[in-house]
Amino acid sequence: MVARRVTETVATPEGARPAGERRLEREAAKRARARRNALIAAISSVVVIGGLAALVLTSSGWPEVRETFFSWSEFKNAFPEVLSGFWLDVKVFMGVEAAVLVIALVLALIRTSRTPGLFPLRLLTTVFVDVSRGIPTVLLVYLIGFGIPALQLIHPAPEPAVLGAIALTISYSGYVSEVYRAGIRSVHRGQHDAALAVGLTHAQAMRHVILPQAIRRVAPPLLNDFVALQKDVALISIIGPQEAFRVAQIYQGENFNYTPIIAAAMLYLVITIPLARIVDRMGGAGGVR
Repeated sequence: MVARRVTETVATPEGARPAGERRLEREAAKRARARRNALIAAISSVVVIGGLAALVLTSSGWPEVRETFFSWSEFKNAFPEVLSGFWLDVKVFMGVEAAVLVIALVLALIRTSRTPGLFPLRLLTTVFVDVSRGIPTVLLVYLIGFGIPALQLIHPAPEPAVLGAIALTISYSGYVSEVYRAGIRSVHRGQHDAALAVGLTHAQAMRHVILPQAIRRVAPPLLNDFVALQKDVALISIIGPQEAFRVAQIYQGENFNYTPIIAAAMLYLVITIPLARIVDRMGGAGGVR
């Protein structure tokens, strides 16, 4: 009992406040600072956004812009058809994404292999990746969309949507393969050596040790590439498919009103904004765990 009283006296000298009181004061200060920062952010947002809105809404050309770009009647008329076209965008996107994930992984595995017998394949995959990344996606869609039917190798020729999907797959396979390859190279060589030391083969080490770590590390940039892919699906409209952007263009041309284009843009935002927020969250957390 005497020892405990001595200890309390030493731990709490005269004039010093208890640790619990100081902790409560720090927490109260943090809360006050958070409230102050939130208030400043809210006020600055109202000022900036309100100022921009006032600048636009009071401009002399706003009535004409409102009628041309934000007509409710045109929106109601065009939206069902634009939505139907957007369903084609979603189907192409899902198919291309699945194909790219597989093809790009195969390309990355070939390029990271050091087996002498695979040198010709490594050379071919290097050329493929360089060409697919070097040609703009819109040009690939144009060349494949009109070039493959011109060759007359397949009768009947594939549908334009299929040809557009092939072009997107070629383009994005090159980009995504490099993301995979960076992830594989980021795993320390010691991981591979340790797997071989415990009796795994090279293929087993790659499958069970290297690839799981590599894919977790590159998940955010992979998802970012697929955000871009979702938007680039609209490029297939240049070869004829009636997807959302093409349908909106048709309505715009018939009525000389751009509201259908706004409707198509809103549908893309419904998909891309949630994906972008997921990318931000994954990047801020340092990747998937």
